[in-house]
Amino acid sequence: MTSCAFCGREHDSDSRFCIDCGKPLNPSAARVVPAYNPSSAGSPAEYAALAAQAARASAGAGGAMPHTRVSPQGGSPANCTKCGKPTDPTLPFCGHCGNKVTATASESSCPGCGAGITKGVDLFCARCGHRVGQRVSVQMTSPQVAGGTAVLGTVRRDAGPKLALLDDAGEPSQSYTLDRGEAVIGRGDADIKFEGDVYMSPLHARFDLRDGQLWLRDLGSRNGSWTFLDQPAKLGDGDLVLVGSQILRFRRLGYPGPHPPEADATRRMGSLLPSADVAVLEQLRADGSCRDSFHLSPGRSVVLGRETGDWLFPYDQTMSSKHAEIVSEDAEFFLQDAGSRNGVAMAVRGERALRRGQRVLIGDQILRVESV
Repeated sequence: MTSCAFCGREHDSDSRFCIDCGKPLNPSAARVVPAYNPSSAGSPAEYAALAAQAARASAGAGGAMPHTRVSPQGGSPANCTKCGKPTDPTLPFCGHCGNKVTATASESSCPGCGAGITKGVDLFCARCGHRVGQRVSVQMTSPQVAGGTAVLGTVRRDAGPKLALLDDAGEPSQSYTLDRGEAVIGRGDADIKFEGDVYMSPLHARFDLRDGQLWLRDLGSRNGSWTFLDQPAKLGDGDLVLVGSQILRFRRLGYPGPHPPEADATRRMGSLLPSADVAVLEQLRADGSCRDSFHLSPGRSVVLGRETGDWLFPYDQTMSSKHAEIVSEDAEFFLQDAGSRNGVAMAVRGERALRRGQRVLIGDQILRVESV
């Protein structure tokens, strides 16, 4: 048996691709796990090992998923309540959008090797990797012909969310209309494709419009998906922050509490202020290890910059002289941009709502939400 390092699904030993997420079942699958996992899972290798271990534990408890998908017996066809595509009631999640549903799909054969596949759910054949599902591809139009607008979908609607790709000067160089209300961005087989971006994973992130709100979800990419701040944001344990070219991780150490007096009333030597460090910022290397750290305490605000502030990075030319500030309010900390040139971004955990005018960083590309 082989377990997918990305989602933990078990497959036959001769399977090459995961029938749930389409990722390769060879060691390259582990490379799409985020390098800087904000959870306690640790490094990507540990995270992949935990996923495989969880899948094996589920199999030992009798809760393993079937090796091959089986067509439902009886029952009326149903569609996913989120994306509207056919789903399989024998599986807990929709194979297209990840929504937890109960639906029906039909069984068919892979045209490449004849193996059984589930039409409307499988994007890839688990045996040979042949693409059996359909994804609407982006037809890029020439900027001189149609203003550089790519329409994502088969029918154009003016109400679809619009995204703009920004150039080095911060000006729109290409625009995209999400007529289907959703789009996957990545270096591989995605709706919005950037084949030459080495910082972008094959399937990197997804935009999704629900109830008039546009959401961004990271799809387990190696470098994460980021949203630039346009207002102060509260920091939580494990949050990743991008300041210039530095990735900083916020760790909560605890909350301040009373200090009981010594039994013999002898005062201890040492600094009295600050009385307690309740959080720490960790500077991360490319391999996810910690290079340096800066402790945070209640009542003390910290300025980050290249030349001015409490924590300086004189070697980072992408950082402004005074770039960002972490403000202490009671026992909580809030991150805000200090008028920097390149902005301050936070990594998306789960999914994050996007507003009009907000910028996102995916791979090496900066996109701006033009309309929702």
